[in-house]
Amino acid sequence: MPIMTEALPVRGAPCWVNLLVRDLPAAQAFHSAVLGWKFDDSGILGEGFSVALADGRPVAGIGARSPFLAAPTVWTPYFASADVNGTADRIRERGATLAVGPLAVGEGRAAIASDRDGAVFGVWEGAAPVWSSGAAAPLPWLELWTRDAFEAALFYGEVFSWPRPGPDAIDVAYEEEQVVARVAGRPMAVLSGGAVGSAPDPRIRPR
Repeated sequence: MPIMTEALPVRGAPCWVNLLVRDLPAAQAFHSAVLGWKFDDSGILGEGFSVALADGRPVAGIGARSPFLAAPTVWTPYFASADVNGTADRIRERGATLAVGPLAVGEGRAAIASDRDGAVFGVWEGAAPVWSSGAAAPLPWLELWTRDAFEAALFYGEVFSWPRPGPDAIDVAYEEEQVVARVAGRPMAVLSGGAVGSAPDPRIRPR
């Protein structure tokens, strides 16, 4: 603690992961028993949200889902943005779906969207959890399963400015029929699915 810092995460890089559940106490008890997590319920991510801590470090958010929300209980990864409104515009302009927001959440602003293939992701503007702030901090590892990894790379590249040079550079490479995005040489995300240059794989459920 404190859980949040003034440092901003690398824009376009994954910075957080969140889970919405029907029964928050039950979810906390489960993850505490299985993973040894402890929880901070101070509301820094907003009312009804708690921050999971592993060895005192924030690792994820878990929130109580509204009973009127028919969304599935899944983990949602968030990518950092300096301007969530602008990112939301790029998502819509590229034929994807903006489902929630942008809106204020705790000390930041957020939006939830699905890409053109249906995989759900979030966008976060503001200070980030301490473990994902700054270029030297550890990055979460995300893996996208999609029907067409090449098409997905084009979408996320246009939305989050991959690749780009500079102090917060993000590099993208095509390796063994996967697309790998890196920050400062460290992998942050891999996009897997239909082989690059081949027909999309209809067996893949985007997630």
